[in-house]
Amino acid sequence: MFVLFEEAGKFLAGRVLSEAEASAQVELDSGKRVKVKAANILLRFEKPQPAALMDAARAQAAEIDVDLAWEFAPEDEFGFAELAGEYFSKPTPLEQQAAMLLRLFETPHYFRRAGKGRFRKAPAEIVQQALAAIEKKKQIQAQIDTWAAELGRGECPAPVREQLFRILFKPDKNAPEYKAVVEASRATQTAPLDLLQKAGAIDSPYQFHWKRFLFDNFPKGTGFPALEAPAIADELPVAPVRAFSIDDSQTTEIDDALSVQGLGSGKVTVGIHIAAPGLALKPSGAVDAVARQRLSTVYMPGYKITMLPDDVVQSYTLQEGRNCPAVSLYVTFDEVTLELQASETKLEQVPIAVNLRHDQLDSVVTEDWLLTSGTGQTLPQGHADGVAHADLAFLFRLARHLKAAREVVRGKPENFNRPDYNFRLADHDGSEPSGVEAVQISTRQRGAPLDLIVAEAMILANSTWGGWLAELGVPGIYRSQASLAPGVKVRMGTKSLPHAGIGVKSYAWSTSPLRRYTDLVNQWQIIACARHGRTAALAAPFKPKDAELFSIISGFDAAYSAYNGHQAGMERFWTLRYLQQNNITELTATAFKDTLVRADDLPLVLPVLGGQALPRGAHVRVKLGEIDLITLDVAGTVVERLDSAPPAAAEEEDGDEEPVAGPIAIAMDIASEPDGETGDSAPASSDNPTP
Repeated sequence: MFVLFEEAGKFLAGRVLSEAEASAQVELDSGKRVKVKAANILLRFEKPQPAALMDAARAQAAEIDVDLAWEFAPEDEFGFAELAGEYFSKPTPLEQQAAMLLRLFETPHYFRRAGKGRFRKAPAEIVQQALAAIEKKKQIQAQIDTWAAELGRGECPAPVREQLFRILFKPDKNAPEYKAVVEASRATQTAPLDLLQKAGAIDSPYQFHWKRFLFDNFPKGTGFPALEAPAIADELPVAPVRAFSIDDSQTTEIDDALSVQGLGSGKVTVGIHIAAPGLALKPSGAVDAVARQRLSTVYMPGYKITMLPDDVVQSYTLQEGRNCPAVSLYVTFDEVTLELQASETKLEQVPIAVNLRHDQLDSVVTEDWLLTSGTGQTLPQGHADGVAHADLAFLFRLARHLKAAREVVRGKPENFNRPDYNFRLADHDGSEPSGVEAVQISTRQRGAPLDLIVAEAMILANSTWGGWLAELGVPGIYRSQASLAPGVKVRMGTKSLPHAGIGVKSYAWSTSPLRRYTDLVNQWQIIACARHGRTAALAAPFKPKDAELFSIISGFDAAYSAYNGHQAGMERFWTLRYLQQNNITELTATAFKDTLVRADDLPLVLPVLGGQALPRGAHVRVKLGEIDLITLDVAGTVVERLDSAPPAAAEEEDGDEEPVAGPIAIAMDIASEPDGETGDSAPASSDNPTP
């Protein structure tokens, strides 16, 4: 005795070994034995053999006209043998019954299952809709096949080009464009990114990185809606100071300025003046909505995307030659011992005497110049008329004192043994770069006097205001680090906690409200403290345990990491372009980790062959391999060891890990069906004591 039965959506046939009332033991042609429920047995027969029956049934099922079978089917529920008798003839051979069963089962858009071996025909309108969907699916598959063939020939269909970044990084794996790329990749045995490059889908390496960044972070573009800068309603007193700012020449968002009073009196008051958009902008206002969406200015060589529109920035920036609204922190020091004696916060207008540009002054304002006695001396004409040597000298002396005090708390000195690198695109007007501009890379030693003055002043302000907010019970957004132990990261939160990396008891970013949204939020809180003192917690825009603060922190962390990652990626892009433009095929470098080396004169980390046995700090000559501007990848080979003795291991700069750019992580899986895994990557970020 043989039976045909259903098992897990499949039809099988085999020989009955034994049978009980509710089940039967059946042996398949493969020799496998299965227990089959009696309800699942659909046909019993003596001959032909099970395999012959199934072969004949499949062949005849393919010839059944489904439309005709649907016409023959009764309106009520029916069995497959019943319809087989109507479609073929009675009595109906076993093979034809089995064929009808298979055909009914594989055409659910015509026939709905109503039980084991039982069916009900679908309404005519449902059948038509299903047929239309099937036809559409065929057309889509034909389109996929056409696109895949074009990609295989090195041609990029327009729809694939338009969806390039979605296909690579945030794909809908059922979209025809995605499927076409997967199909072409499989057919040509080419990685998707290489396939799309060869097909011309990528206009240029620079545009690839730029448009990917916009796709991820600015899908609606970088333009601003029409906005007006609200006027500051407060009647602010004019401060009796002449303040000056210190920034790069390209800086337009001038957030901070400094002033010095009381030199020669025994007590010196240093003013740290911060641009005050928080006096005019209100939480949930139109300008705030834009700032909260962007969360920070985005920087990259030759270009930037500002957090606020330029006309709004210009309304509050600390522009030279005018009285600018500011939140000012005045800190009084003993002139001899530099002991901090008092601090006070004021809301006022600050006369800005001049905007100094450190890239123009670094060669003038040197450590030797600052340490030379110069009573009555000012900066040379054409640099900054009226900024006294004595003011800068005192600020430099104070900065070194503050830095030394922080290093005592840190437990070790800050190491700035590598330079900063400045990127300049020649003959570039500040508009969006094309990627072909000639790039110039210059070095600037970290901790230069003007840098140190500004950095220590901003750390002083951020730590002082952070502690003040906590003292008054007003929540703020803080950065903290529990210790300098490996793996202990800088975190953002609403509690005032120590920052071990900087060496302060509290640290709340507050000095860049035109460029960072966290600083604007903290400025609103600081303004409430300045106006209301001990009752500030009742008047501040954000209350303790305010869910809005946690939402802002979460959004800022993600955006800031993405923005820093893009900046690092574009700096690497321009470094690789610099190598190409200057035909550099070899460079000197220093081994620092595993098989990685760091170039001596460029901001470049790369993996090398022959570096496995190199001790940390070994000085080598490296021959560069092929440069890939899409993956931002370059490798090298050690060709010469330049130092003879193993060097003493130099201490690495704190929190300064540089990932080596490599093959881009794309969210495509050509080895699986559309529900395959996706890939993602995010650049690491670190914190350092610069404001």
